Formats: sequence, structure tokens, C-alpha cells
Amino acid sequence: MLNAMRILQRVGVAGGERPRRPSVREDGHPSQTMRALPGRRRFDYGDRIVFSSRRRVLIAVLGATVALGAATVAAVRLTGDSPDEPPPVRVVQPGAPGQTGRTLSPADRSQLPAPPAHTDADTRFMQHMIGHHTQALEMTALVADRAHSADVSLLARRIETSQGEEITQMQRWLTERGEEVPGPHTHHAGQDDVMPGMLTPDQFRQLERARDGEFDRLFLDFMIRHHEGALTMVRQLYSTGGGLEPAADRFAREVEADQGIEIRSMRELQTRLAG
Repeated sequence: MLNAMRILQRVGVAGGERPRRPSVREDGHPSQTMRALPGRRRFDYGDRIVFSSRRRVLIAVLGATVALGAATVAAVRLTGDSPDEPPPVRVVQPGAPGQTGRTLSPADRSQLPAPPAHTDADTRFMQHMIGHHTQALEMTALVADRAHSADVSLLARRIETSQGEEITQMQRWLTERGEEVPGPHTHHAGQDDVMPGMLTPDQFRQLERARDGEFDRLFLDFMIRHHEGALTMVRQLYSTGGGLEPAADRFAREVEADQGIEIRSMRELQTRLAG
């Protein structure tokens, strides 16, 4: 409707303004009221044509506006929803093999069991994986002034990004469930607490001393072993009854997929550098 009023103003008929039609005396000459006033142009037949065209445009615009408003009202009445409201939630229960699924009603959804809560296995997995990822970031921090291959440097930056984000996710997961968030140096523990794939202090010092091609080779060897240890931790999660909570399960599967992809990339890089 606001657009329609703007068009009314443009065509010069807003607020009830309409040009007067010429009046003619009996002798065929224009009356005094139609004689041109000083500083104003006479209204002639050409003006009547222009006004007629503008009026047709105005009628068409007003008609379209009214039709659009009516269609909106009709749609709201038919659906019973407000245009600003989100669509209702639709839950489909899969059918048996060869059968179609069934849309659950609100009453059906209220009878569904609540998703499983997190377990001690989930908590241990998150806490230990934070330490596992932290050591991976310590390894990538050595790359900038030691690596020779640009591909190794690029790989290290990708690992820093992905595992840094995953550490943040795990910390949030633990905080939201009231579980303890391990400190940044918790993984520097005794040999009995070393997690699968973790570098020992001696191995880490060996990596620190290496340079150029030797560093590239050791970094890939150790990081592949480190990633394989993360996959072992995922398998241990499920074997000990964890991973039933949807969020923990989703995160563990993402770690498994990402680490597997990076292992393949590092093995391909090893082949290229060896050739």
C-alpha cells in the first residue's frame, strides 16, 4: 500500500488533486477560467491523454496491491499460521522394509523416549581426547622453523585449525554437562597414563632436534601414529558403552572420519617425499 501511495504522488493525483476539464462558452471559445494564468501552462487535450494513461497505470497498480494482500490473507486463513511463524516440526517414523514411513502426531512424539544421557565413558573420552589433540598442536607448532616441505607446512596448518576447533567443542560439551575440563598440561603425565598414539617425552625431543627433510619424515611418522591412536580411542569409546548420547556419538564419528582422511593424506605425502 505504501508503494501505491508513492505512485499516486508521482502521477500527481495524491490527496485528491485532479485537473479540471475545460469549460466552453456557447460561442465555442474557452471560458475565462480556462485562459492561461500568468506563470502556469494551459491544460489542453494532450494533458488529458497523459492523465488518462497515468490513471490506467494507477488502477493497475492498486489492483495488483489489493490482489496481493487478499492472497496473503487467504493463505494465512487456510494454513492458520502467521507469516512470521516457523513451519511446524514434522517427525517421520521409518517403516518396515518395503513400507512407507509414518508422520508422528504431537501425541505420538510425546510418547517417544528421551535421548540417552551421557555416560562416564563419554566424559573420559572427551577429557582424554582434549589432551590428545593438545599434543598434536604442540607438534604442529614445531613445523614453522623446522620443516622443509611446503606440503608438510600446509598439512600442519590444517591440523591446527581442525583440532583447535574440536578442542573448543569438547570443552563446551564438558562444561554444559557439569564435567571437569582438563587443564592445558594434563596430558604431560606419567608413562602409565599415556594414551594411544601419544609421543613419549623422548620422541618429542627427537622431533624438536630434527630439521629439514629429517623433520618432515619424523613429523609424518609420528603424526600418522598419533592419528591412529585417536581412532583407537574412538573404538574404545564404543566398546565401553559410550557414544549413546547423540552429541557424543556425532562428535566421535566426526573425529573418526577426519582423522582417517588426514592419515590417507599423510601417507600419500610420504610417498611423494620419498620419491
